[in-house]
This record gives sequence, structure tokens and C-alpha cells, in this order.
Amino acid sequence: MIDETTGALPVEGMPAARVLDEIRALRAADRPTHGGRLFAYVYDPGVAGLDELAQAAYAESAHVNGLDPTAFPSLLAMENALVGAAARLLGGGPGTSAPDVVGSVTSGGTESLILAVKAARDARPDLTEPRIVVPVSGHAAFAKAAHYLRVALDPVPVDPVTLRPAVADVAAAIRPETVLVVASAPSYAHGVIDPVAEIAAVAAAAGVRCHVDACFGGWTLPWLRRLGAPVPPFDFAVPEVTSISVDLHKYAYAPKGVSVLLHRDPGLRAPQFFAYADWPGYTMVNPVIASTRSGGPIAAAYATLRHLGEDGYLRLAAVTRDAVAGLADAVRAVDGLRLLAEPESTVVCFTADDPGLDLFVLVDELTARGWHTQPQLAYAGLPASVHLTVTAAVAPRVAEFGPALAEAAAAARAAGPVVLPPELLALAGSLTPEALTPDLIGGLAAGLGLGAGPAPDRMAAVNTLLQAAPVRLRERLLVEFVGLLQRPTW
Repeated sequence: MIDETTGALPVEGMPAARVLDEIRALRAADRPTHGGRLFAYVYDPGVAGLDELAQAAYAESAHVNGLDPTAFPSLLAMENALVGAAARLLGGGPGTSAPDVVGSVTSGGTESLILAVKAARDARPDLTEPRIVVPVSGHAAFAKAAHYLRVALDPVPVDPVTLRPAVADVAAAIRPETVLVVASAPSYAHGVIDPVAEIAAVAAAAGVRCHVDACFGGWTLPWLRRLGAPVPPFDFAVPEVTSISVDLHKYAYAPKGVSVLLHRDPGLRAPQFFAYADWPGYTMVNPVIASTRSGGPIAAAYATLRHLGEDGYLRLAAVTRDAVAGLADAVRAVDGLRLLAEPESTVVCFTADDPGLDLFVLVDELTARGWHTQPQLAYAGLPASVHLTVTAAVAPRVAEFGPALAEAAAAARAAGPVVLPPELLALAGSLTPEALTPDLIGGLAAGLGLGAGPAPDRMAAVNTLLQAAPVRLRERLLVEFVGLLQRPTW
């Protein structure tokens, strides 16, 4: 652990070996990033030697600065190659209907989405109150972009059965102030593909850009299509799609954090840039949000794509497809559980129809057995659910998951649903974010086992409280609870 008398900056420097030992000791408390038992946050292909290659490539370019591509042409060459690979995979490039696709490498999906919104907003300087239309299943990063960029967000509901927005509802949400319409391919929460072609068509009819958020699983969809999956049109093959984002640190299996934002032509990308010359220093011009950028992630992504190649990604997609099918069968085999959507990408999402089977307790029971899943709270008529992001590394574990899920479900039934004190539930239902005081927050956190240090092993009570709280209060509670965890070590 970190020496609390010195923190990260000791009076005297420490030997390298001891520093690495400290980091390894700290990492021992983390969720496992390899081995196919973590169904969120990390993407593991299970390819021997790939980590070592990516780490070596990262080290070669870690101190290269992406601020000035003329000073470091190696980074420019690798970035252009990554953009070209993503564009070709997603229906653009020479010989396609989108031959002039351009793009930028960003630090992740959130930055790509913020920049997509910025480009659309800045392309319409005549609008004083720009708006974006986003299905409620669209990634929360669009709400973050709207907040940061002072753009109004117009959410569109999704069908409780198909989990997709109705095209008519999207069309009805478009106003004269709308600068961008969004579709997901696939959505993060449920892994379903929105009707991209139809959404893009209504956007184009209104003279509005259409962005396809393919950050999560979009890299895998073309390979699944090659394997025979009925993947609908979602990329630049749809003429009205104006921009696409895809994360390479997800199913391209590159290290964090590398995403690509593509635009159909240079004119659409131009408003994404920021340039400033009205000061005595160097003229600043940035295609992305950051100025200084380490070349490490870009080099690691370049090495990953070059090493795996098309044949490697096709093989990994086939392995992942089979793992998804096996996990879905495991869910179907447990009484009381139900797939929320039939898998069509790399997600298995399920809920519980049995009131005696508390999903949040089930998640805790799976965690206790070494399986780390992601609970999703109920929302606007959609039930609480459990999300499994499936990667190629999961495949060897599929046979183990079925019995573990059955055991966890039996244990959750035996434990019964979480029962919070009635006064706590009443408080959660009646409080406003403005009414929260430090003492009240501290009392709630203590009662739920939250405070300084790591989160508790069992989170069912916390999730039950959050689900009982209105959305705005839920957001404030989460901010405060995470704030309790993030305190400096002096």
C-alpha cells in the first residue's frame, strides 16, 4: 500500500523495484482485467503476446507529443493509418459512396461524441439555442456533451419490447434548432442496433446531420456480418450518415484510450477543430479536445491492428459470437430470468420476472463467485437488468458461467430481496437534491457502508436506494458517494 506518511511524493526517492511492488500491491484489489470473468470496462481478446506487443509499442511513443504533427510525423502517420482502417471497415474510402471520409483519433468514446456534437453545433453559428435529438438508449456521453457545450438535449423514448426508438418519434423531435440526430449501433445498455437508415433519412430530410455512435460494438458488427449475422446497414453505406464514432480500445482490443471519430467529408469535420492565434505564443490548432497528447496509446493501437489483421478480428468475432450464444443459453436455463433483448451484437442483457429474485442481490452473489457483471437500474418502464459485455476471452469460461448463474440465483432467492427501512425509502422518495446536507449524506453513506476507502463488496442495498430515488436525486447521491471515495492521500 502507499506509505501514508509520504504519499506519492516522498522526501527521498524510492528504488524502482519498490515502486513497482507498491503498484502491484494496489492492483491486487482491482477487478481482474484478464481471464473472461469481468463483463464490463475492459476488453480482453485472450491473444497471447498481444499485451506485451502493445506495451512495447506504447513505450516507443510514450513521450511523443501529438500537439504538433509536423514535429512528430511518426504519430501523424499512425493516426492517419488508424483513421483509414476504421473508415474502410465502416463503409468509407476509395471505391465507396463515401470516398472522402476523414477523421481524428481521440482519447475515447466520450471525447468522440463531444466532438461530434461540437462540430454539428459550430456548423450552425446562426442558432442561438442549438439542440440534439438522442434516443434515451443513446450513451450518457451525449448528455455530458450537451451539458458541456450548452446544447439542449431532446430525448426520444424507446419501445419497451424492441428497445429501439420509433422513427416517427425521432422525426417528431426534430425542430428548426436541431443540429444533430443520433443513432446507436449498437446501444450500450442492451446491445441492439437502432434503425440507422430510417433515422438518417428523416434527419437528412430536415437538413440535419446524423451521427452514428458505434463506439461500443461498432468495430465488431462488420465482422459479424461477414460471418453471416443479419447486421442491418448502419455505417457510411447509408448515404445520409454524416459521422461515425468507433472505439479501438473496445473490440479492436487496443489499450485505453483510443477512439476514432469519422466524418463523411472534410467540410463536415472542419467545425470540429479549434484554432487560436490572438496571443503572443504559438498559434494553437487542435483537431480534438486535448492539446498535448501522448503518442503511446496511438502507437499501441497501431501495433494491435497490424498484429491482429483482418483474419484475427474475424476469428475473434466468431469466438465472441459463440460466447454470446452460450451465455444467452445460460440465462434462458434459469427459471425467473429472461433476456431483455435477443442478442444481436456482443451484449447479453437480462432481467428477472420472479419478484423473489432480486437482481441486485444476484449481482452480488455472482461477484462473490468471481463473476463481475454490471447492474442497470429500472428506467421509464424498462425493468432493472444485468448487462454482460462479452469479449473473446469469455469463450473458455462460458461452460462455467451457467452453473455459477444458477447457484447465484438460488442464493439470491434464499437471501430474499433487499429491504430498506421504510423511513429511508420515504426519505429517498421525498428529498430534493437541494435538500441534501453534508450530515445527511454522511449518514446515508455510513448506513450503506460507503465512506473513505474502497466500496463495499456487496452493493445491493446501494443500488436499491438509488433505484428508489428520483433521477435528479440519484445523480446527486452518486456524485456525493463517489466524492467520499476520492480524497487525497497526504
